[in-house]
Amino acid sequence: MLQSFLKMPLKIFSAGIALTGCCCSCRSSLPPADQPPPETVTFYTCHVLEKFPHDPEAFTQGLAVYDGSLYEGTGLRGASSIRKVALETGAVLQIQKLPDAYFGEGIAVQNGRLVQLTWKSQVGFVYEKDSFERVRDFNYLGEGWGLTHDGERFIMSDGTARLRFLDINTLETVGEIYVRYGDEPVRYLNELEYIDGYIYANIWRKDRIAIINPQSGYVEGWVDMAGLLTAQERRNADVLNGIAYDEEDSRIFVTGKRWPKLFEIELVEERQEAYPVVRDMGNTK
Repeated sequence: MLQSFLKMPLKIFSAGIALTGCCCSCRSSLPPADQPPPETVTFYTCHVLEKFPHDPEAFTQGLAVYDGSLYEGTGLRGASSIRKVALETGAVLQIQKLPDAYFGEGIAVQNGRLVQLTWKSQVGFVYEKDSFERVRDFNYLGEGWGLTHDGERFIMSDGTARLRFLDINTLETVGEIYVRYGDEPVRYLNELEYIDGYIYANIWRKDRIAIINPQSGYVEGWVDMAGLLTAQERRNADVLNGIAYDEEDSRIFVTGKRWPKLFEIELVEERQEAYPVVRDMGNTK
């Protein structure tokens, strides 16, 4: 729990100054929108379909399903790892620990390899999926938080309102978008998952998920995730963090840092509202 709060001042600094060029008290640090906003935003609640055991000591930073298997990346220095986990029991089937110097962050599994970010070390690791053998490293500027892919690019968060696109092979940055809701930046984007053409993002220390259009950066939906854990379960748990999508069976899984359970959920549409006004428009058609 303490580690999560210790991250806060450093993450505020990078979000407000190092990457956006603006102090945290500024109303907006977004570039002008280059696409018109959607007409509406959709609000969802989540309905729990099933509950599964989850390691209550796992400081979950990344979650993925690949070929029917569940993979997890955990954080904290001295406790960071990648894991293959039995969904039904929560048992750790395979594990590779990181050297103590690294704080593990988001993961994504693509084409037989598992890719993992680290928090402040500006280095990521590529593993062979089946053996967990580390086959290469790659570098990036700033912090690493969440990671997913759309089949053509990796998508990376760094705790700000920016998402970076990485080349699927070289892992070099090839583009970026800024995530906004109306005129406001959506900061603290954390763990990511790509589902049916949209980026789903945990918001650090919030019990909600943003549904983001990857072309425009507009948040087009919000999912209320409150109430998944009981008061007793929340006592030793940290924040909601971890979204995985089983594309083959169209199943969504969520969990959190040091959560005792992993949940299979479905989204239930609650309402639609007119989209907030966007005043800061650049060249749009």
